[in-house]
Amino acid sequence: MSEQVLVSTEWLAANLQRPHLRIVDIRGHVLPASAPPPHYFNHRADYDQAHIPGAVFVDWVHEITDPDDPRHAQVAKPERYAALMSRIGVGDETFVVAYDDAGGMFAARLWWSLNYYGHPRAAVLAGGWDQWVAENRPTTADIPAITPTQFVPRPDQALIRTSDQVLAGLESDQRLIDTRSAAEFAGESSRAARGGHIPTAINLPRRALLGADGRLLPAETLRRHFADAGVAPGDNVVFYCNAGVSASFGLLALRAAGISGGSVYDGSWKAWGNDPAKPIE
Repeated sequence: MSEQVLVSTEWLAANLQRPHLRIVDIRGHVLPASAPPPHYFNHRADYDQAHIPGAVFVDWVHEITDPDDPRHAQVAKPERYAALMSRIGVGDETFVVAYDDAGGMFAARLWWSLNYYGHPRAAVLAGGWDQWVAENRPTTADIPAITPTQFVPRPDQALIRTSDQVLAGLESDQRLIDTRSAAEFAGESSRAARGGHIPTAINLPRRALLGADGRLLPAETLRRHFADAGVAPGDNVVFYCNAGVSASFGLLALRAAGISGGSVYDGSWKAWGNDPAKPIE
């Protein structure tokens, strides 16, 4: 994985014309589990009104997910993912910078999925769209002309976990981090048939990794949060949420804290909580 997981708005503004740079706008939002469906939305209309110059739009709801998987938000299969990346001009030499308007949650999902498919040349824009606009940096409604390229998916199995792997890990040194809300962790609300959490899991909500300004906390503060959750460098850390999105943000935060390793349980609670054979607490 790339060690440069974040880039600043200053860096991006100075490098808008950089060769082999692809900026991806992946704005969107999610409604609480207690709200009536649908819960997942992209912000394509906002992109059409204004975006960072040169940015292409990626729909986190449909384009990087597997439409055949009933647990919405599972990462797209290799062929589907490669077709999207090829269409938006992401090749081996491309450096991808992703941004959103959700504290980095969807940008982190794209970052993780690129790394999972063997493309570590990716980072998330610190502060995202909100900071870019607050700093009065340039925006446009122009849709860039993109020359398609060839993206070759090379899945890195070290970055992903299945339900069976997580189950087997309950008897090992696996460190499970649940990035859902405290209410979901406690079983007070759920996006699955059952409520609760996976045994041995520690709750570290995604929002706890953000400052009051909506930005990812400083590295030192993140290290403190992970230490409080029992995470030490070298641990077998597995993040999960409802469907892998907030879990991807958890892994990004781990990397931003300077801690290597870690993986995402992509099925997350939607898989575990809907499987009566899996233990819960």
